[in-house]
Amino acid sequence: MNKSLKWALGMALTAPTLAACATPQEELEPWQQAAKTEVWEPVPKAVEAPVKGVPSDAVVLFDGTDLSAWESINGGPAAWTVSDDAVTVKPGTGNIRTKQSFCDVQLHMEWRAPAPEDGMEGQQRNNSGVFFQERYEIQVLDSYQNPTYPNGQAASVYKQTIPLVNATRPPGQWQEYDIVFTAPKFDGETLTTPGYVTVIHNGVVVQNHVEIQGTTEWIGAPKYKAHGCAPIQLQDHDNLVSFRNIWLREL
Repeated sequence: MNKSLKWALGMALTAPTLAACATPQEELEPWQQAAKTEVWEPVPKAVEAPVKGVPSDAVVLFDGTDLSAWESINGGPAAWTVSDDAVTVKPGTGNIRTKQSFCDVQLHMEWRAPAPEDGMEGQQRNNSGVFFQERYEIQVLDSYQNPTYPNGQAASVYKQTIPLVNATRPPGQWQEYDIVFTAPKFDGETLTTPGYVTVIHNGVVVQNHVEIQGTTEWIGAPKYKAHGCAPIQLQDHDNLVSFRNIWLREL
């Protein structure tokens, strides 16, 4: 018997058996149908998330004790003032930045603007900012009943994207930022994917996965220039803005 005939005969003999073993979808029990779309791997690792605490997988950048995770952008130790579990800008000493570099992160930080001095308004009303990768700023500003250009108010992507709403509490109260930052991606010098950011201000979504148009510029249009992971900066804008409970999770 040649091989072709033998193969054909074998298939004819086994076909009924195979058909008998097949179970039509409609004959499966509901739990069997549901099981077909269950994925069991990979299993997410467990992370402790205490109420009003720091997740167990977070990098703590400031816990109220010291600035050991930070340095001055001018070189040397960060010179801001640490007191009462908070760090306050020391005007004239310059921005501070993390010693560690980061790419995609979830950042939590709390900040407080003091009561404004007489005549202080607009961008001068206790201004600061948090810069991701030392380039992309989320504005910190006392925007409580303080008119200014909306793409420069608190929680704006500075000079780029206006917040959906103004969730700023009165001065003297602590504000909360929870920010998800997705870093831009480059192939050599070419931008392949822009950056994106989501900002939750005092529990309110004010930036909903918005595209970052490029570097933060005070004058001129934003632009991208290739870079890798980089530190986070806090801005010295000559105002006594305070920060506390700063931590992040690398994504």
